[in-house]
Amino acid sequence: MPLSPSAPRSIRLGTRGSPLALAQAHQIADSLKEASGGAITAEIVTFTTTGDQLTTERLINSGGKGLFTRELDDSLTRGDIDIAVHSLKDVPAQLPDGQVFVAFPHREDPRDGFVSKKASSLHDLPKGARLGTASLRREAQALSLRPDLQVVTFRGNVQTRMRKLDEGLADATFLAMAGLTRLGYADMATPIPLEDMLPAAAQGIIGVVARDDADADLRAALAKLNVAASEAAATAERAFLTLLDGSCRTPIAAHLSDEGAAWRLTGEVLSPAGDQRWRATGTCRKDASLSGLAALGQDVARQILESAQGNLPVFGDER
Repeated sequence: MPLSPSAPRSIRLGTRGSPLALAQAHQIADSLKEASGGAITAEIVTFTTTGDQLTTERLINSGGKGLFTRELDDSLTRGDIDIAVHSLKDVPAQLPDGQVFVAFPHREDPRDGFVSKKASSLHDLPKGARLGTASLRREAQALSLRPDLQVVTFRGNVQTRMRKLDEGLADATFLAMAGLTRLGYADMATPIPLEDMLPAAAQGIIGVVARDDADADLRAALAKLNVAASEAAATAERAFLTLLDGSCRTPIAAHLSDEGAAWRLTGEVLSPAGDQRWRATGTCRKDASLSGLAALGQDVARQILESAQGNLPVFGDER
């Protein structure tokens, strides 16, 4: 039975409280209202996660990726919220029991962006320049291109990192183009070619999560937000990450590209110093099922494991 605009209902949408997370939450709320013909509106409920509170500590020392989702996960399980909206790259490989992804909307630009007031690109930075980043992946990739750089810890949202640049704590930093675009700041950064810096798995994708017992009307409306290409990328890239036991302890990157008649997945693992890199690619038909896309991710991960003879580096953490 179709939803009736004459009988509107309100759900509770959970999100982190950062400017980017709120922008994403409002995007989903607006899209849900439109998809339901006005029958479903969303009240946005904000959370300060444990990860948000850690401004200097290394994340892995306190629990890793789940630090950005745990409070929302618990609230969703309890029924305090009806859906949770996440940046998918922050979501652990396994959702909590009783929770399912219900939509992967349009993927924004997955590339990393280079931000500096002293250089136009990573290659243009002076020798020994200070690079601020909170990501072990970005650190390793940058050092593989510029081993002379000094890496300093940068954490925080877009505004915090820009303030740190203004204060001279670093000469350059990286920010995801997806986040900058959603905030209207895309012109602040220079996109880095995927050939130079492969992004984190699922970078630029929003994941909408609900309880598996969510009612049919809500699930049907949310299903209209789903974009097949985003779901394909999420499936393949997260399968790659999962088989490698991906966490913020290991620099791992992956990206699914549209090759016309086929999907191509490229994945890589680096040593934290950037002096070792294992990269592999694989393809599958464009009409592949989700299980076929997951198999593609697993196949590319196995290629890397074989190249590394099963001994991938696990050093340090994501800072």
